[in-house]
Amino acid sequence: MLAATEHLQFMTEMSNKPSTLNSLATNLPRPPASLDHRLVKVSIEPPKPWLSVNFRELWEAREVLYYLTWRDIKVRYKQSALGAAWILIQPLLTLVIFSIFFGRVARMPSDGAPYPIFMFTALIPWTLFATSVSRGADCLVTNRQLLQKVYLPRLAVPLARIFGALFDFSISLSLLVVMLAWYRVKPSVHLAYLPLFLAIELAAAAGATFWLSAMDVRMRDIERAIPFFVQVWFYATPVAYPSSLVHGRWHKVFGLNPMAGVVEGCRWAMLGTKSSPWSLVAMSSVVAIALLLSGVLFFRKMEQTFADIV
Repeated sequence: MLAATEHLQFMTEMSNKPSTLNSLATNLPRPPASLDHRLVKVSIEPPKPWLSVNFRELWEAREVLYYLTWRDIKVRYKQSALGAAWILIQPLLTLVIFSIFFGRVARMPSDGAPYPIFMFTALIPWTLFATSVSRGADCLVTNRQLLQKVYLPRLAVPLARIFGALFDFSISLSLLVVMLAWYRVKPSVHLAYLPLFLAIELAAAAGATFWLSAMDVRMRDIERAIPFFVQVWFYATPVAYPSSLVHGRWHKVFGLNPMAGVVEGCRWAMLGTKSSPWSLVAMSSVVAIALLLSGVLFFRKMEQTFADIV
């Protein structure tokens, strides 16, 4: 109590003597000249044109891309009783249903191959495309907090969803190898062309994902329309039926679907089917490249407003 009283008395005396306070402030040591606060002129660079893609920046962010991909895989099967087994269960159930209704009931032609193998060689690449588009459409909205707080190449976000779908594809491909051995079907000599068809598919998947993810930032209706969009695209792709059923001028229109050439090419590469897929592959390649380039340009144009709108 005595110390508090003495402190209050000291402050009262000092308030009555402003000259003493001024002298104390004058005698305070000044900071050295090297520590003087100075105004620094900072130039803010304008954003890069949306026509350019910084591939070096994407390469430097490869660790971030790896983290986003691995997080997507873990979150997808977290707290699931069957876990990653769903990667095999879903295509198997689809195969059983289509084999019963299209293979046995409708007697769908299969170009001389067993219908389950005929259908599954197309279902695996189609699932890769459908998974990439379905999960990539809402990737920017799902990662809104990441986009608003941390800078990273925005293209890495949808690319992570595509790489996550590639993980599922690699496991499903092992199931296809088992089925080929079960039905005693020898791989075709054209198997070396399979990476080419997969490259066309990834180009189409990336282009569609860039378009849909950028549009979803402004129009959330995209998320609700995606299931219907993918289902219609499935029936427009020769997964459950051969492309030879489409004749005349409609065959050229059929080739505007980039997955038509990919599916027929994968069948030809794995099973050696008689029908040549190169006419469809050529048209599908052009459409896939156009879809990829336009998707990247549209994504880059919209990229500058993602953090403000999302």
